[in-house]
Amino acid sequence: MNTKVWKVDKCVDNLESNPHVVDAAHFLRENEVVAMPTETVYGLAGNAKNDEAVRKIFEAKGRPSDNPLIIHIAERSQLEQMVAEVPEKADRLIEAFWPGPLTIVFRMKEGVLSKFATAGLSTVAVRMPDHPVALALLRACRLPIAAPSANSSGKPSPTTAAHVVEDLNGKIAGVLDGGPTGVGVESTVVDCTEDVPVILRPGGITREQLEAVIGEVRIDPALTNEAEQPKSPGMKYRHYAPNAPLYLVSGTREFLQRLVEEKQKEGLRVGVLTTEEFAGEYEADEVLICGQRSELDTVASALYDVLRRFNQLNVDIIFSEMFPNIGVGHAIMNRLEKAAGNKVIVEK
Repeated sequence: MNTKVWKVDKCVDNLESNPHVVDAAHFLRENEVVAMPTETVYGLAGNAKNDEAVRKIFEAKGRPSDNPLIIHIAERSQLEQMVAEVPEKADRLIEAFWPGPLTIVFRMKEGVLSKFATAGLSTVAVRMPDHPVALALLRACRLPIAAPSANSSGKPSPTTAAHVVEDLNGKIAGVLDGGPTGVGVESTVVDCTEDVPVILRPGGITREQLEAVIGEVRIDPALTNEAEQPKSPGMKYRHYAPNAPLYLVSGTREFLQRLVEEKQKEGLRVGVLTTEEFAGEYEADEVLICGQRSELDTVASALYDVLRRFNQLNVDIIFSEMFPNIGVGHAIMNRLEKAAGNKVIVEK
């Protein structure tokens, strides 16, 4: 398959009539799959009503088919067509955070979506992306769109069109290149089918922001206990992993540097993931800066790009600093723990 790349300026008016957006929308209506930018990461878009289109998403990603997909919409009216009800707390979250990096889980209305998009569940996860190109594409195709991250399953999510091409060239119909994404980590997923909403996946909207709107919000036990079965899209399998083994380091920077030197003595090329504040304190084969520790939003935005750059630099092992588990730091640590397979080296 020849994968087209359409470059689109997200700042121009009338994006729905842009020839590249129209071309991509045509592919979606023909049940092909295309990658689109969102404010979080690039998504791999397919017609959520069609079994064949959804199958192509799973096939291109190499993603297990028991993993449900998030449905993307551009209009509130599309939500009403898909869900059995919109609980009052969900309605308040929609008012506060849509369009934006928040996915809400609802009880599903039967017979509207492909059962493969929802992995046979009685619930559906829906969001409205806050990106002009994504919204234009959704309006142009007039379909609810299933769109997981547009990467090979298990690899770091794509935050540029080049990342998508790196993973999926020849496997999908096209890529709408709308420039780098902003948030950098996937949307927060909140289950609103219970009396007290539950965060199933941390992301661009923090627990503190949610609670400011609707009061108490619980955390899915699976996010802190490996023995629990996760309920959210993207949380069930190993994710976000670079090619080289990644280890999180809990300890001083001096301790991390000693780990680097030990591995270098073994003849390994060693990478360090750090921030702007401390980059000068490490001597390793590759020291990559992942934002500023004082501004965790910048760490989230840079995270997947840094993990992919380690692949290009051919390191043999990566050591990463850890980050405060508050606000968006909760999402950062969730992704790093997944990427590392929960491997943490603790200073004694």
